[in-house]
Amino acid sequence: MFIDKAKIYVKAGDGGDGIVAFRREKFIPNGGPAGGDGGRGADVIFQVDEGLRTLVDFRYQRHFKADKGVKGRNKSQHGANAEHMIVRIPPGTIILNDDTGEVIADLTRHGQFVVVARGGRGGRGNNRFATVKNTAPEIAENGEEGQERHIVLELKVMADVGLVGFPSVGKSTLLSVVSAATPKIGAYHFTTLTPNLGVVDVGDHRSFVMADLPGLIEGAHEGVGLGHEFLRHVERTRVIIHVVDMSGSEGRDPYEDWVKINDELQLYNPVLVNRPQIVAANKMDMPDSEALLASFREKVKLIRPEMEIMPISSLTRQGIQELLYRATDLLDQIPDEPVIEEVSELKERKVYKLDKKDDDSFTIVRDNDEFVVHSEKIEQMMKRMQLNSHEAVLKLGRILRGMGVDEELRKRGAVDGTIVRLGDFEFEFVEGSSYY
Repeated sequence: MFIDKAKIYVKAGDGGDGIVAFRREKFIPNGGPAGGDGGRGADVIFQVDEGLRTLVDFRYQRHFKADKGVKGRNKSQHGANAEHMIVRIPPGTIILNDDTGEVIADLTRHGQFVVVARGGRGGRGNNRFATVKNTAPEIAENGEEGQERHIVLELKVMADVGLVGFPSVGKSTLLSVVSAATPKIGAYHFTTLTPNLGVVDVGDHRSFVMADLPGLIEGAHEGVGLGHEFLRHVERTRVIIHVVDMSGSEGRDPYEDWVKINDELQLYNPVLVNRPQIVAANKMDMPDSEALLASFREKVKLIRPEMEIMPISSLTRQGIQELLYRATDLLDQIPDEPVIEEVSELKERKVYKLDKKDDDSFTIVRDNDEFVVHSEKIEQMMKRMQLNSHEAVLKLGRILRGMGVDEELRKRGAVDGTIVRLGDFEFEFVEGSSYY
């Protein structure tokens, strides 16, 4: 089974809550605040494991939720940070943010990793709120929520050489001849539905990985015939072997086949046109192949004089060894670096930064006799505050007055006793005071 695309949900761990506690020790009758901070929530980290080859594991597990940080303890002891969640992925995996379509990372090497969701910070205990005026605060914070997002994983096969061409031109047969791979072979179109990999031993102490990619058809760059699913894997290959049926056994013209496939590659990704390419003129054991090859050479020379054309026969193994030697020589001239999409530093910062709500704007909507206040900053702040204490409610009231919410409510007609709703909480408006 070959799974090359998966959509999953990731949720980093929430931070642990801070606590309200005081020193209770012998001979210290008036102990000060001693509530510890909560621990940090776990990050969700994707890391490359070269032992993996598909995304099949994500077919059965689509939700990944990291652990929460440990709650703070008394005696000013901090809660433990949660252990990060490591998710293993195969080399060649592209990670995208499903909501924005942005590329988060393109991981190709064993051990590479990226943090896709940051764990929340731990809440502060009351020990952190002590001041000269308030030496015994009864206020603490909840842990910050961990980031969550939907992620799309796309796998592009990591191979040195990729076999491309129309269906039934002999790509799978060629791979089975030059390697120990056993791809499905049949006398019908689209026998190969998923990429097959094989290690090719050239015989002179050199080897490389070859990929038999599913057959392309006209319109593949627009997704026709699962075109996008197939073309994605061509981008990773360093050398392209374009297999052409030189016998014209299915009534197609070899030259037109070659032109159409190259057009599809260019329309999908213009970079692929400049990728080193060898034309493997296959099925030379068939009648009329020599005459068609001569005509093919003349036509190709007019538009791509540098194009190498090597006659082969996967059935009789004619020209196979020469083809492998030439492919290996080309690989030796190309840096052994996978082709990856560039991800700008700006995009990476935009994806990974924690969302900070510094906007003081708010809206007030009247709902019958109640007023509903909407503000991202306030709602995020309230998630951190433990509003079960009177001191925390007073603090919230001071913040709302500082933002101008009180004044705006008065303009809208709020009086003593008017219900004000903030998120999941309801308060009474008290003129000249706070919200209770």
